[in-house]
Amino acid sequence: MSEYISSHRIGDATVTVISDGVLPWALEMQVPESEWRRAMPEADADGKVLLGINAAHIQLGDASILIDPGFDDPNAEKHEPQGLEWPGLVRSPGLHAALAQMGVEPEAITHVLITHAHGDHFAGVTVVRDGVRVPRYPNARLYIERADWEADPATLHAETSAAVQTHLGTLDRHGLLETFDGEREIVPGVTMIAAPGESAGHSIVRLKSNGQTFYYLGDLFHHRCEFEHLDWAPPDRDVAALVAARGRLTTDAVREEAVLVFTHEMFPAWGRVVQTPTGFGWERLDMR
Repeated sequence: MSEYISSHRIGDATVTVISDGVLPWALEMQVPESEWRRAMPEADADGKVLLGINAAHIQLGDASILIDPGFDDPNAEKHEPQGLEWPGLVRSPGLHAALAQMGVEPEAITHVLITHAHGDHFAGVTVVRDGVRVPRYPNARLYIERADWEADPATLHAETSAAVQTHLGTLDRHGLLETFDGEREIVPGVTMIAAPGESAGHSIVRLKSNGQTFYYLGDLFHHRCEFEHLDWAPPDRDVAALVAARGRLTTDAVREEAVLVFTHEMFPAWGRVVQTPTGFGWERLDMR
């Protein structure tokens, strides 16, 4: 459809991946540098790799489902909590320009799914109008796993805690926020499933339709090398929980021949898990 919008049919659903930009970031994998540099040869001298920032939209019947709307419009006046900054971020025309190209008005969104409470995954759910912060998708209910919404602020980075209260708090005050424990069917065929490790309440989204399966993985994986090394992770993650969640997903995805997208793969981000002689790997799919 464009250089930052890619749609594909999954059964009876249309799934669209939307690039919100790219971000140079040092993942700081907790393994010797010689090992992660072999696995990430594109890393620069500072250890930074270029990460995608991908949201997704699922149209299934009357359900218009948006997943991880991470940022405000590129040219919007900035009202973010202090500290929620992304050095080096290069934006696309933005999620809302993409939705307009797709013919999807903000009022038409029925559900917003947040994989976890990191600001680059949910900060686009509100907008400031006439000096007042309001829900950007006023007719949508927003879903997040309870553990991320109820996390003790003392355990979070200050900017993360502020962003949660600013954005998700706005939705809560408008009666639009719903939490769940473990697993929640959003509409028939679309389910949020707990996959902790990145955060205590991290979830993935599974779509099953007409014999086909799609997963949006959020930050269950940050870079394709983690499919080969399920125990690799950036700092401050619960590695045991992450390995268990990744193990469940990779096994299921191979069995189901599922199509996958994770937030920080380079756009258009379509791929699948493949079995290898030593475990699993990531294979990009050309689905433009």
